[in-house]
Amino acid sequence: MYEEMTYDAILASMLASVDGSYDRREGSVIFNALAPAAAKLAQLYLALGETADRGFADTATGSDLNKKAAERGIARKAATHALRKGLFYDLGGAPMNIDAGRRFSGGGLVYSLTEAVSAGTFKLTCETAGEAGNIYSGGLIPVDYITGLGKAELSDVLTAGENEETDAALRRRYLSNIASQPFGGNIADYKTKVNAIPGVGGVKVTPAWNGGGTVKLTVISSDFGMPSAELVALVKSIMDPEENTGKGRGLAPIGHVVTVAGATGASINVSAAFTLKSGYTWADVSGYIEAAVKAYFSELSETWEESAQLYVRLSRIESAVLSVAGIEDIQNTKINGAASNLALGTDKIPLLGTVTGA
Repeated sequence: MYEEMTYDAILASMLASVDGSYDRREGSVIFNALAPAAAKLAQLYLALGETADRGFADTATGSDLNKKAAERGIARKAATHALRKGLFYDLGGAPMNIDAGRRFSGGGLVYSLTEAVSAGTFKLTCETAGEAGNIYSGGLIPVDYITGLGKAELSDVLTAGENEETDAALRRRYLSNIASQPFGGNIADYKTKVNAIPGVGGVKVTPAWNGGGTVKLTVISSDFGMPSAELVALVKSIMDPEENTGKGRGLAPIGHVVTVAGATGASINVSAAFTLKSGYTWADVSGYIEAAVKAYFSELSETWEESAQLYVRLSRIESAVLSVAGIEDIQNTKINGAASNLALGTDKIPLLGTVTGA
């Protein structure tokens, strides 16, 4: 905004206003008197530009962006705690019941037992907020000794923990809110409300999907994978509680009967003829190839909410594979046995099945 108000421009303007009969050359008394003032003014204009940027959504960051979003009733999503499944067995290998509140450590984090699911199966909440609680799976050690406990395992992610919402993500929600004008149960209103629920990474809204007054919400998890049954149930309870469906007891308007479903995975098998660089074997590169293809699928899933359907493209798979060290070339690539791009259903996201090389 004030880019033209540089030190040189300000000093030149100040010197130009001095009578030409005086010495204005660098090193003169007038030049030396005006230069510090020009430098200070340039700093002030720079600060003014930064202050102005803090008032606009596309340039504001941190607490300034929080304040801007709050003008539309939008708050930055706080970090959330991962909800995990825990399996517990006694010394004889039989399922064992554990008292709520007991704490277990694993992977450098602590998980507290919060709710029973069935005999020997419980929900545990990671005490550390954020995505860190989603990563570890394996053995658990009780913080305090538990008589008769033979084995404890941390299993599935029921609701993924999320880090605090980034500036980029909050800015997208804010600008989307302005552009779409959410109001009174329209599609934009549903998207705004559902995307604010912890654990949700995106939603597709299908109005009147089963007749007038019905709404279907299909959600994806915050890590852009298939949502757990617990997350689907959470969205349903917040938007339109099952026991009072259609009665406006949730965030959905009165008369809207809301059905919530999760995005489902489509298994994608990839085959190709891989040419390896000298000194590499299939065992050396296969794991990295799978990781590269999974990264592409994850990137693709991030666009699921705004896409009518996703397309798994041969060219993108080949590009991902060619980035792997040890791969010289790739030919005859096929997706599920066909040498063509694959269109997924509207509620489908890609999941890697197998990668085979000729």
